[in-house]
Amino acid sequence: MSQSNSDRRNFIKNTTALSGMLLFKNSSHSIKDEIYIPTTTPSITPHRIKFGVININHPHIFGMTDAIKRGGGELVAMYAKEPDLVADFLKTYPEAKLAKSENEILEDPTIHLILSSGIPDERAPLGIRAMQHGKDYLTDKPGIITLEQLAAVKKVQKETKRIYSIMYSERFENKGTEMASILVKEGAIGQVIQTVNLAPHRINNGIGRTGLAVRPDWFYDKKRYGGILTDIGSHQFDQFLHFTQSTEAEVLMSQVGNVHYPQYPQFEDFGDVMLRGNGGAGYIRVDWFTPDGLDTWGDGRLTILGTEGYIEVRKNIDVSSGHKGGNHLYMTDKKQMRYIDCNNVNLPFGNLLVDDVLNRTETAMSQKHCFLATELSLKAQKMAKPLVLKK
Repeated sequence: MSQSNSDRRNFIKNTTALSGMLLFKNSSHSIKDEIYIPTTTPSITPHRIKFGVININHPHIFGMTDAIKRGGGELVAMYAKEPDLVADFLKTYPEAKLAKSENEILEDPTIHLILSSGIPDERAPLGIRAMQHGKDYLTDKPGIITLEQLAAVKKVQKETKRIYSIMYSERFENKGTEMASILVKEGAIGQVIQTVNLAPHRINNGIGRTGLAVRPDWFYDKKRYGGILTDIGSHQFDQFLHFTQSTEAEVLMSQVGNVHYPQYPQFEDFGDVMLRGNGGAGYIRVDWFTPDGLDTWGDGRLTILGTEGYIEVRKNIDVSSGHKGGNHLYMTDKKQMRYIDCNNVNLPFGNLLVDDVLNRTETAMSQKHCFLATELSLKAQKMAKPLVLKK
C-alpha cells in the first residue's frame, strides 16, 4: 500500500470516529463534493433534566430551547412579562407551564437549568439570581455586558459552583463550524495559526426565527446591548479561543463606529478587532450592513489558517457557488481541495450541556473559556477607538 493511500485510509478512519460515516469520492486537484455525510434519523434522548425559561426578548430562545430538548431536557415552565412573546413561545412549546412570576421558577426544586434571552443588560443579574437559587444557567449572547457585571458573575459562580453558560450559537448551532471543529481537532490542517471571522448581520431581520423584523428601542441603546463588539462580536471571540486553543489572549486593536445611522446616536453599526493569543492570532469584523438582496440574515464566514492547510466555512450562504443554503465547508491541504456539505453534521452542545448539569463536568464549554471570551469582548469594546468616515 502506498503512503498516500495509507494517509487517506487513516484520515477516513479517524474522521469517521468523530463525526459519523464519511465517504470519499475520487478526485484530483479540483474542488469536488469530496466528503458525503449520509442523512440519519436523529435519536430521541429521553428526559434527563427539567428546565425553565425566563425572559424571551430575543428569538434566539427558540434555538436554545431546541438544543436543550435535543440533549434530553424537559421544558416544564416559562415566564415573561410580554403577553405577545409569551403567546408565541407557548404556541411552539405548549408543554411549558406559564408561571406567575420569575420566583415561581427559581424556587422550584425540580428545575435544574434556567434559559434566558432577556434584554442584554438584564441577563447577568438574572444569571446571578439563578445560581443563588441552585440553578445552572444558559443565556443568549451577550451574556454579560460590562466588566462590573463580569466580576459579579464570576464571584457568585465561584461561590455557588453552578454553571454560567452563554449560547455562542454561531459555533454551537452552526453545522459547518462544528465540522470545522472536528477537522481541526483531527489535525487536518496542522497547527492553527490564525482565525478570521467576518460576521455581517441584518438590522431588519424577518428571516425565520433568527432575528427581529422590527427592532425594539433597547436594540439601539448601548447601555442596554453593550456595544457591537460586546454583542454580536462575542461569537467571534469564542471561536478565536476555540480554534486557536488559546487560554490567554490580548486585544491588540479595536475600533467601532456608527457610520450610517445618525438617528440612533447610541448605536454602533461597525467594529473590528485584532487579537493575539498563546495559541494563535485572530481578526474579527462585525457589522449591520447585510443588504436586502441577500437571502439570509448575514454572509457569515470563518477562515482558519493552519500550518498544513486552511478551512473556510460559509455559514449561512455561499454566493460564489451553486450550493444551496448554508453549512458549506472548503478545505485545502497539501494534497487537494475539498468541499464538504455539512448539513447532516450532528450538533452536540445541548447533549453535552445536559451531561454537564448532571455530572458537574465541563464538556460543552469550560467556565474559564466562557468567561475569557466575554472578557475579551468587553475589553475590546472598552478600548475601541471611534471610526469616523468622511461623508
